This record gives sequence, structure tokens and C-alpha cells, in this order.
Amino acid sequence: MTEHRHPASPLLDHCPASLPAAAYFDTGWYERERQAIWSRNWVAAGRLSDLAPGTMQRFDLAGHNLFLCRDGKGAVTAFHNTCRHRGSELCTKDRQALGKLIRCPYHAWAYDTGGRLVSTAHATPTADFRKEDHGLFPVGVRIWNGFIFLCLADEPGELAPDLGLAALDNWPMEDLRTGHRLVKEIACNWKVFWENYNECLHCPGIHPELCDMVPVYRGGIMAPEEAPGWTGDDPRPPALRDKARTWTMTGEPCGPEFARLSAEERANGHNFVTIYPTMFVVAHVDYVRSVSLMPLGPERTRLTAEWLFAEETLAQPGFDPAKVAEFATLVMSQDAEACEMNQRGLRCMPYDRGRLMPQEFDILKFHNWVRAQMDPA
Repeated sequence: MTEHRHPASPLLDHCPASLPAAAYFDTGWYERERQAIWSRNWVAAGRLSDLAPGTMQRFDLAGHNLFLCRDGKGAVTAFHNTCRHRGSELCTKDRQALGKLIRCPYHAWAYDTGGRLVSTAHATPTADFRKEDHGLFPVGVRIWNGFIFLCLADEPGELAPDLGLAALDNWPMEDLRTGHRLVKEIACNWKVFWENYNECLHCPGIHPELCDMVPVYRGGIMAPEEAPGWTGDDPRPPALRDKARTWTMTGEPCGPEFARLSAEERANGHNFVTIYPTMFVVAHVDYVRSVSLMPLGPERTRLTAEWLFAEETLAQPGFDPAKVAEFATLVMSQDAEACEMNQRGLRCMPYDRGRLMPQEFDILKFHNWVRAQMDPA
């Protein structure tokens, strides 16, 4: 199959080994990933528009207890959820009101929203205590396209979507509002989900509805250039089935199409942007969907999907965002079942590691990314 590969074909010319089976369930491996990957990279923490000014929100980042603050002027900060006095949790609810100060509910120490210690309340420090040395432990914050990202690293690196920071510039991302949300816990390692995302060999057997919507998927590939024998001479086929414009059950847009999209972006039908290890975004002509992952343990992952719409779309009489979400929800449910099936099989004693097929070039790239994160030297 690979003897006559076109130079532009992404297909692998060999079948490399996958990550070892232990990478998907071993507690020691998971702890290394938690520190090397999830504690060093930017992690999605929701939409800015869903965090109202004057609000604190607790956030668990792969077992790290954090909280976000959005002050009355709209500025966002984030901290480890611990008081510098004796370690009490500061934000005790999933979401709670924020006044001018962050006040510890245990002994009433108070901090401003920049994390500076303002008051020790009834305690009377001696001369050796310096307030400026006892501010909150900060967490890096970055806003991109209306999404909040957090990073635990002392010196956070750049936020690096696979298609670049400008990939969604033609969508009015900051103005979109959350119309529907799905939160689902999946009994699989977080990497299993990303591997499933990165190939379509499973599509014909797992996703009949998706293969009907996206005809190229019927061949177990994600794009025409992945087909064996591809020469580049044939015109690129339509991305979606006949007369379909977007990912809805009917293929019809749920509201007005975004005005600034290029002809290519419209023709794509679905524009995927990936940010490891935390999120992918799928931008359509009429709405945008984000999917973020959070590991809950070696064999458990929380998936959060949000459907984002223009306000004029949400304001349509009788508009039901849940109906729009039905198609992708079906696809994600099928993926979740496949990922759990995969996870169960990884536990079989004789299985040591797998072999990647030529069409799984994006999985190899992901594995190499994981390896580099775990051993940056």
C-alpha cells in the first residue's frame, strides 16, 4: 500500500509500536503525567461569559484544588485554593459570590483579588511576620477566544493550538454564548479518548450516522489524501453529504451563518482546532462546539462539551439548543462506548503494547508529544 505513496500523503510508511499498556492504567505513570503534562500545560477552565463579574468558582485541575475570581470590573485571576494561615480552603462551593476581598471562612484572613494578604482578622502577628510574604499562590490565566485557560507552571509557555492562535479569527468567538452543555464521565484513560479522536479507522463500524454526514469517513479515513493510492489529481469531494451545511440531524443550519467565514471555512463543514492535552474546538457555519477533557484518575476521564451560539440564534422563537446538540451528542456517546471498550481490553495480561497502522499518523504524533512531555530532555 505504501510503495506508491504520493509525497504529500500523510500515511505512515511503517507500523510503529504504540505506548505500553501500562501507560493507560498504571498509577505511577498517571502521577508522572499529572505532574509533567497537566501541571505544565494550559488547561481549559470554561467560558469567560459563564463566569459573571463578582464571582468565585472552584476548579479541580487533575487533582489540584484551584479557584478562579472575576472581580467587579471583569478581571480574572486564579489561585490554589488554600489560605496561607493554616491551609483552609477559601472557595468552598462550586460557585459563590465574591466581594471586594477573598475572605477565608475559617479564621477570616482576607486577600484582594490579586492575591495580596490584606488582613489577618483577629490574629495579631508579631514583628517577624510580613504580610507581603503571605499572599495567595497564583495560577496562570489566559483568555483565548472567550475561553479561560489555567496553567500551574511557574513560567507558563505559550498557548499553542495546532492551527495557530488565529485559527478561529473569522468566528465571533468572544460574543458566542453557551446554549447547551454536556458533562459525561468516561471509564477510560484520557489518552484513549485522544487516540480515538485522532483516527477514523473506527468510523465505519462505530459511527453510521457520522459516516452518512461525512462521506469520506466511510472509508476509515479523515481526508481524501489519506486514501491508499491517492494521487492528488482528483477534485476534492464535498466535506458533508448533499445539501448539508453543518452538523445537525438534518444538516441544515440552526440559525444565521457567521458572516466573516471564508469560502474554504464554509466548504469544510467542520473546522477542528486542537489544544493538547485539554481541548478541541469544532467550528461550523452556524455554531461552535468545544470539548474539554479532565483526567479523574488513571482510568477515568471527565468530558465537558459546550455548544456556543450567537445571541441572535439563541433569541429565535422556539429555538432549542439541545436539538442542535443531538447529532454530536450521539457521536460522542458512540465514541465514549468505544473508548471504554478499548480501556477494558488494555487490562488483559498478555497485551503489552499495540502497533499503529499507516492511517494512524496523528496518533503517532500524539504519542510523540506525550513522550516529549514526559521526558523533555
